[in-house]
Amino acid sequence: MHGPLFYSKILLFGEYGIIKDSKGLSIPYNFYNGALKIDKHHTISTHKSNASLKRFAAYLETLQTENPKMVSFDLKALKKDVESGLYFDSSIPQGYGVGSSGALVAAIYDKYAKDKITVLENLTREKLLTLKAIFAEMESFFHGKSSGLDPLNSYLSLPILINSKDNIEPAGIPSQTENGKGAVFLLDSGSTGETAPMVQIFMENMKQEGFRNMLKDQFTKHTDACVEDFLQGDIKSLFGNIKQLSKVVLDNFKPMIPAQFHKLWKKGIDSNAYYLKLCGSGGGGYMLGFTEDIDKARKALKDYKLEVVYSF
Repeated sequence: MHGPLFYSKILLFGEYGIIKDSKGLSIPYNFYNGALKIDKHHTISTHKSNASLKRFAAYLETLQTENPKMVSFDLKALKKDVESGLYFDSSIPQGYGVGSSGALVAAIYDKYAKDKITVLENLTREKLLTLKAIFAEMESFFHGKSSGLDPLNSYLSLPILINSKDNIEPAGIPSQTENGKGAVFLLDSGSTGETAPMVQIFMENMKQEGFRNMLKDQFTKHTDACVEDFLQGDIKSLFGNIKQLSKVVLDNFKPMIPAQFHKLWKKGIDSNAYYLKLCGSGGGGYMLGFTEDIDKARKALKDYKLEVVYSF
């Protein structure tokens, strides 16, 4: 058995904000992917994934019992495959903010869900929200609270525009320019980040009025503007807003930025060579960079590994 490929994702804009109803824009990233496979020989390398799927299957059984109207799985087939050595063969780095658990959730739903909503049917807003809700419940097994967005992106393999919690739609994004100087890139922090503790810090901060106001008046404002600019292809305005967003994140989300990158983050803002922002929940993994001149950014970040994900 070799299941279909499910891709990683990049949330260009909206990390943390979408928990509190800012806009967001998520795109599939085909460089990394994963598929369900069966390892008949039960080798050591697939054991960890197989053991995790065994626990996941038990979790899905509970989920189905508690909420039978929401989703039902062919649990018999899933358990049988897990016993036979089912594992998720994935090149998606874990703890890097590019949706490793999301791709796994999408693959399991695709293979084992009964009466599933398929990618080929007319995806009404209602169907998208149903899928997102199912995926949120499934993915919460991996890191506490999930928005369901990563698996949705991986499952549909389409850019998704989040207008608010209850309003999401597939989005058309401007096509990439072959020789564009402008770029969105991933910057490897060299360490992994864990989602749950970062979200915990965010939720604690949300108890303070000052933080809530900053989120509404600055963070959400600039995030929403970035999404609009990006979709409309207004590059000049986009970079003005990204610079502001990068500043707000540096000032208010310090724990989510690995300490050794605080200076590098500020250097980008001061020099305008690049602007950094969080990719996923932060704390490690990738950071997302935006630059109007990729050569300039490469020079300024010559000691780091950059991976271009979008050119304009």
